[in-house]
Amino acid sequence: MGIIKKFRIKSFKNPSPLISIENISLSFGQRKILDNVSFKINHGQILGMLGPNGVGKSTIFNLITGLIKPDYGKIKFEGIDVVNYPIYLRTRKFKIGYVPQYGGYFSDLTLLENLKAIAEIVIEDKNFIYYKIDQLIAKFELDAIRDIKAKFLSGGQKKKLVIALALLSEPKVLLLDECFAALDVLTIKMLQEIIVNLQTENNITICICDHQARDLLSCVDVAVILSNCKIVAQGSPNELINNTEAKNAYFGDSFKFN
Repeated sequence: MGIIKKFRIKSFKNPSPLISIENISLSFGQRKILDNVSFKINHGQILGMLGPNGVGKSTIFNLITGLIKPDYGKIKFEGIDVVNYPIYLRTRKFKIGYVPQYGGYFSDLTLLENLKAIAEIVIEDKNFIYYKIDQLIAKFELDAIRDIKAKFLSGGQKKKLVIALALLSEPKVLLLDECFAALDVLTIKMLQEIIVNLQTENNITICICDHQARDLLSCVDVAVILSNCKIVAQGSPNELINNTEAKNAYFGDSFKFN
Protein backbone atom coordinates (compact mmCIF):
# COMPACT_ATOMS: atom_id res chain seq x y z
CA MET A 1 0.00 0.00 0.00
CA GLY A 2 1.35 3.39 -0.96
CA ILE A 3 1.75 6.40 1.28
CA ILE A 4 -1.59 8.17 1.72
CA LYS A 5 -0.26 11.51 2.95
CA LYS A 6 0.92 13.48 -0.09
CA PHE A 7 2.39 16.24 2.06
CA ARG A 8 3.20 16.88 5.71
CA ILE A 9 2.74 20.17 7.48
CA LYS A 10 6.08 21.03 9.06
CA SER A 11 5.26 24.58 10.14
CA PHE A 12 2.05 26.47 10.73
CA LYS A 13 1.06 30.05 9.90
CA ASN A 14 -0.63 30.21 13.29
CA PRO A 15 1.93 29.08 15.88
CA SER A 16 -0.71 29.05 18.62
CA PRO A 17 -1.69 25.42 19.36
CA LEU A 18 -5.28 24.28 19.46
CA ILE A 19 -4.62 21.82 22.31
CA SER A 20 -1.76 21.91 24.81
CA ILE A 21 -1.04 19.08 27.22
CA GLU A 22 1.22 20.57 29.89
CA ASN A 23 3.07 18.49 32.51
CA ILE A 24 0.21 16.02 32.92
CA SER A 25 0.60 13.30 35.56
CA LEU A 26 -1.96 10.65 36.43
CA SER A 27 -2.06 7.53 38.59
CA PHE A 28 -4.74 4.91 39.12
CA GLY A 29 -4.15 3.80 42.71
CA GLN A 30 -0.50 2.83 43.01
CA ARG A 31 -0.07 2.51 39.25
CA LYS A 32 1.49 5.47 37.46
CA ILE A 33 -0.09 6.01 34.02
CA LEU A 34 1.34 9.34 32.86
CA ASP A 35 4.36 11.11 34.28
CA ASN A 36 4.91 14.77 33.39
CA VAL A 37 3.66 14.42 29.80
CA SER A 38 3.63 17.49 27.54
CA PHE A 39 2.86 17.99 23.85
CA LYS A 40 0.89 20.30 21.57
CA ILE A 41 -1.51 19.82 18.67
CA ASN A 42 -1.47 22.74 16.24
CA HIS A 43 -4.42 24.07 14.28
CA GLY A 44 -5.04 21.99 11.16
CA GLN A 45 -2.52 19.31 12.14
CA ILE A 46 -2.87 15.52 12.13
CA LEU A 47 -1.04 14.13 15.14
CA GLY A 48 -0.60 10.46 15.96
CA MET A 49 0.06 8.74 19.28
CA LEU A 50 1.88 5.40 19.35
CA GLY A 51 2.94 3.14 22.17
CA PRO A 52 2.53 -0.30 23.74
CA ASN A 53 -0.72 -1.49 25.33
CA GLY A 54 -1.55 0.27 28.60
CA VAL A 55 0.84 3.14 28.03
CA GLY A 56 -1.88 5.81 28.34
CA LYS A 57 -2.93 6.71 24.78
CA SER A 58 -6.67 6.31 25.33
CA THR A 59 -6.24 7.85 28.78
CA ILE A 60 -4.97 11.04 27.12
CA PHE A 61 -8.18 11.13 25.05
CA ASN A 62 -10.20 10.73 28.24
CA LEU A 63 -8.27 13.63 29.77
CA ILE A 64 -8.87 15.83 26.72
CA THR A 65 -12.61 15.13 26.68
CA GLY A 66 -12.92 15.54 30.45
CA LEU A 67 -13.95 11.98 31.28
CA ILE A 68 -11.15 11.92 33.86
CA LYS A 69 -9.04 14.61 35.55
CA PRO A 70 -5.25 14.59 35.90
CA ASP A 71 -3.52 14.48 39.26
CA TYR A 72 -1.33 17.32 38.11
CA GLY A 73 -0.87 19.56 35.07
CA LYS A 74 -2.91 21.58 32.61
CA ILE A 75 -5.00 20.84 29.54
CA LYS A 76 -5.44 23.97 27.45
CA PHE A 77 -7.77 24.62 24.53
CA GLU A 78 -6.68 27.71 22.61
CA GLY A 79 -4.80 28.90 25.71
CA ILE A 80 -7.64 28.27 28.19
CA ASP A 81 -7.07 25.72 30.95
CA VAL A 82 -10.07 23.36 30.84
CA VAL A 83 -9.13 20.90 33.60
CA ASN A 84 -12.17 21.93 35.64
CA TYR A 85 -14.54 22.21 32.66
CA PRO A 86 -17.21 19.46 32.50
CA ILE A 87 -17.48 17.23 29.43
CA TYR A 88 -20.47 18.97 27.87
CA LEU A 89 -18.89 22.43 28.17
CA ARG A 90 -15.61 21.34 26.60
CA THR A 91 -17.47 19.64 23.76
CA ARG A 92 -19.74 22.58 22.98
CA LYS A 93 -17.41 25.51 23.69
CA PHE A 94 -14.31 24.06 22.00
CA LYS A 95 -16.08 21.79 19.48
CA ILE A 96 -14.56 18.38 20.16
CA GLY A 97 -15.55 15.32 18.16
CA TYR A 98 -14.72 11.85 19.46
CA VAL A 99 -14.68 8.51 17.61
CA PRO A 100 -14.33 5.61 20.09
CA GLN A 101 -12.62 2.33 19.28
CA TYR A 102 -15.82 0.37 19.87
CA GLY A 103 -19.47 1.32 19.52
CA GLY A 104 -20.49 4.95 19.26
CA TYR A 105 -23.80 4.19 17.52
CA PHE A 106 -27.23 2.74 18.29
CA SER A 107 -27.16 -0.90 17.14
CA ASP A 108 -30.90 -1.30 16.55
CA LEU A 109 -31.34 1.96 14.64
CA THR A 110 -30.67 2.29 10.94
CA LEU A 111 -27.79 4.38 9.71
CA LEU A 112 -30.20 7.21 8.87
CA GLU A 113 -31.96 6.96 12.23
CA ASN A 114 -28.59 7.16 14.00
CA LEU A 115 -27.74 10.37 12.15
CA LYS A 116 -31.17 11.86 12.89
CA ALA A 117 -30.97 11.00 16.61
CA ILE A 118 -27.64 12.76 17.10
CA ALA A 119 -28.44 15.63 14.72
CA GLU A 120 -31.52 16.54 16.75
CA ILE A 121 -29.29 16.98 19.80
CA VAL A 122 -26.31 18.85 18.33
CA ILE A 123 -27.86 20.95 15.53
CA GLU A 124 -29.88 23.90 16.82
CA ASP A 125 -31.31 24.96 13.45
CA LYS A 126 -33.81 22.18 12.80
CA ASN A 127 -34.16 23.27 9.17
CA PHE A 128 -30.47 22.44 8.73
CA ILE A 129 -30.68 18.85 10.03
CA TYR A 130 -31.64 17.07 6.82
CA TYR A 131 -29.22 19.15 4.75
CA LYS A 132 -26.34 18.18 7.05
CA ILE A 133 -27.36 14.51 7.10
CA ASP A 134 -27.64 14.34 3.32
CA GLN A 135 -24.28 16.08 3.01
CA LEU A 136 -22.55 13.48 5.21
CA ILE A 137 -24.30 10.54 3.56
CA ALA A 138 -23.04 11.80 0.20
CA LYS A 139 -19.53 12.56 1.53
CA PHE A 140 -19.04 9.04 2.89
CA GLU A 141 -21.02 7.28 0.12
CA LEU A 142 -23.56 5.82 2.55
CA ASP A 143 -26.75 6.21 0.53
CA ALA A 144 -27.02 2.50 -0.36
CA ILE A 145 -27.01 1.49 3.32
CA ARG A 146 -28.95 4.37 4.88
CA ASP A 147 -31.90 2.10 5.84
CA ILE A 148 -29.82 -0.79 7.21
CA LYS A 149 -29.56 -1.26 10.98
CA ALA A 150 -26.14 -0.34 12.31
CA LYS A 151 -25.54 -3.79 13.81
CA PHE A 152 -25.62 -5.31 10.33
CA LEU A 153 -23.03 -2.95 8.82
CA SER A 154 -19.46 -4.02 8.06
CA GLY A 155 -16.57 -2.80 10.19
CA GLY A 156 -15.64 -0.12 7.68
CA GLN A 157 -19.26 1.03 7.29
CA LYS A 158 -19.64 1.29 11.06
CA LYS A 159 -16.47 3.36 11.25
CA LYS A 160 -17.77 5.70 8.53
CA LEU A 161 -21.04 6.05 10.44
CA VAL A 162 -19.34 6.92 13.73
CA ILE A 163 -17.11 9.50 12.04
CA ALA A 164 -20.19 10.99 10.36
CA LEU A 165 -21.94 11.15 13.75
CA ALA A 166 -18.94 13.00 15.20
CA LEU A 167 -18.97 15.47 12.29
CA LEU A 168 -22.63 16.45 12.80
CA SER A 169 -21.56 19.02 15.39
CA GLU A 170 -18.91 20.45 13.00
CA PRO A 171 -15.97 19.90 15.38
CA LYS A 172 -12.72 21.83 15.28
CA VAL A 173 -10.82 18.81 16.57
CA LEU A 174 -11.50 15.11 15.99
CA LEU A 175 -10.14 12.40 18.30
CA LEU A 176 -9.86 8.94 16.72
CA ASP A 177 -9.24 6.07 19.16
CA GLU A 178 -7.74 2.90 17.60
CA CYS A 179 -9.48 3.70 14.33
CA PHE A 180 -7.58 1.11 12.24
CA ALA A 181 -8.15 -1.82 14.61
CA ALA A 182 -9.67 -5.01 13.14
CA LEU A 183 -10.08 -3.55 9.64
CA ASP A 184 -8.92 -5.04 6.34
CA VAL A 185 -6.27 -3.41 4.17
CA LEU A 186 -8.67 -1.75 1.71
CA THR A 187 -10.85 -0.38 4.51
CA ILE A 188 -7.79 1.05 6.26
CA LYS A 189 -6.74 2.80 3.05
CA MET A 190 -10.27 4.21 2.67
CA LEU A 191 -10.19 5.46 6.25
CA GLN A 192 -6.75 7.05 5.79
CA GLU A 193 -8.07 8.95 2.77
CA ILE A 194 -11.08 10.14 4.79
CA ILE A 195 -8.78 11.41 7.55
CA VAL A 196 -6.51 13.32 5.17
CA ASN A 197 -9.53 14.78 3.34
CA LEU A 198 -11.00 16.02 6.63
CA GLN A 199 -7.78 17.93 7.18
CA THR A 200 -7.44 19.34 3.68
CA GLU A 201 -11.11 20.01 2.88
CA ASN A 202 -12.59 20.79 6.30
CA ASN A 203 -9.50 22.13 8.11
CA ILE A 204 -10.20 19.82 11.06
CA THR A 205 -7.43 19.21 13.57
CA ILE A 206 -7.10 15.46 14.12
CA CYS A 207 -5.47 13.31 16.79
CA ILE A 208 -5.20 9.55 16.25
CA CYS A 209 -4.01 6.83 18.58
CA ASP A 210 -3.46 3.32 17.27
CA HIS A 211 -1.24 0.24 17.41
CA GLN A 212 -0.97 -0.02 13.64
CA ALA A 213 2.20 2.05 13.35
CA ARG A 214 2.63 1.87 9.58
CA ASP A 215 -1.01 2.76 8.92
CA LEU A 216 -0.93 5.66 11.38
CA LEU A 217 2.36 7.09 10.12
CA SER A 218 1.01 7.05 6.56
CA CYS A 219 -1.56 9.76 7.32
CA VAL A 220 -0.15 11.98 10.10
CA ASP A 221 2.01 15.10 10.02
CA VAL A 222 3.72 14.38 13.34
CA ALA A 223 3.56 11.66 15.99
CA VAL A 224 4.57 11.05 19.59
CA ILE A 225 5.83 7.78 21.09
CA LEU A 226 4.72 6.96 24.63
CA SER A 227 6.62 4.49 26.79
CA ASN A 228 6.95 3.97 30.54
CA CYS A 229 4.50 6.79 31.30
CA LYS A 230 6.43 9.38 29.28
CA ILE A 231 6.86 10.71 25.76
CA VAL A 232 10.18 9.31 24.61
CA ALA A 233 10.19 10.74 21.06
CA GLN A 234 8.19 13.03 18.81
CA GLY A 235 8.52 14.36 15.28
CA SER A 236 7.62 13.61 11.68
CA PRO A 237 7.21 9.95 10.63
CA ASN A 238 10.61 9.89 8.94
CA GLU A 239 12.26 11.48 11.98
CA LEU A 240 10.69 8.96 14.33
CA ILE A 241 11.68 5.80 12.49
CA ASN A 242 15.30 6.98 12.64
CA ASN A 243 15.07 7.98 16.30
CA THR A 244 17.00 5.66 18.64
CA GLU A 245 14.60 6.15 21.56
CA ALA A 246 11.60 5.39 19.32
CA LYS A 247 13.28 2.23 18.04
CA ASN A 248 14.14 1.04 21.53
CA ALA A 249 10.70 1.79 22.98
CA TYR A 250 8.40 0.79 20.15
CA PHE A 251 9.52 0.17 16.56
CA GLY A 252 12.47 -2.16 16.99
CA ASP A 253 15.33 -2.32 14.50
CA SER A 254 13.50 -4.12 11.67
CA PHE A 255 10.56 -1.72 11.23
CA LYS A 256 10.28 -0.26 7.73
CA PHE A 257 7.94 2.60 6.81
CA ASN A 258 8.28 3.20 3.07
